[in-house]
Amino acid sequence: MKLKVCGMRDEENIKEVAAIGIDYMGFIFFEGSSRNVTASIPKLPSCQKSVGVFVNASFDTIVEKINTHNLQVVQLHGEETPKFCKSLQALNTTVIKVFSIKNEFNFDILAPYESVCDFYLFDTKGPLLGGNGFCFDWSILDKYPFSKPYFLSGGIGIKDISQLQEFKKSTAATYCYGVDVNSKFELAPAKKDKKKLEKFKQLL
Repeated sequence: MKLKVCGMRDEENIKEVAAIGIDYMGFIFFEGSSRNVTASIPKLPSCQKSVGVFVNASFDTIVEKINTHNLQVVQLHGEETPKFCKSLQALNTTVIKVFSIKNEFNFDILAPYESVCDFYLFDTKGPLLGGNGFCFDWSILDKYPFSKPYFLSGGIGIKDISQLQEFKKSTAATYCYGVDVNSKFELAPAKKDKKKLEKFKQLL
């Protein structure tokens, strides 16, 4: 199972986390976030993917960030349409479309996105667009009707490792490609605890 660490910003911290050998590193380009990236980001090792996280940003803004920061992946957290996703895919960019889940979820809304994104990311529905700090009921994904790979997200931390290990054995995990973590591994906004991430990766 792949590991994606989101909400990175500090250059030295980015290098520390990259050295752990994580698979994807997320950079948030949204002014409403306490982890919003405003400076340049260092180049990652070729085996790791840089992910730009956007919320209802314009096509031109996303393209500018892709070119400026050498992003290989775009993660869309807003109300982006299938047509919008397709236009980004046409740039040879990997597209992750985010959907939030609470106590239930209508999987029918995914159907228009099946051919225009590469991954889904299922996050916890809450007052914030992301980073609400708690998990949703993963068993809801037992009813996932598609074969597109997805990332599991939403308040995942060290304390959830046993639950994750059980989840990996479940029907719900059949198409789970990776785990996305953020706030539960922070010393401060956008500052990650390297040792805690190392331990999590080993156990995952």
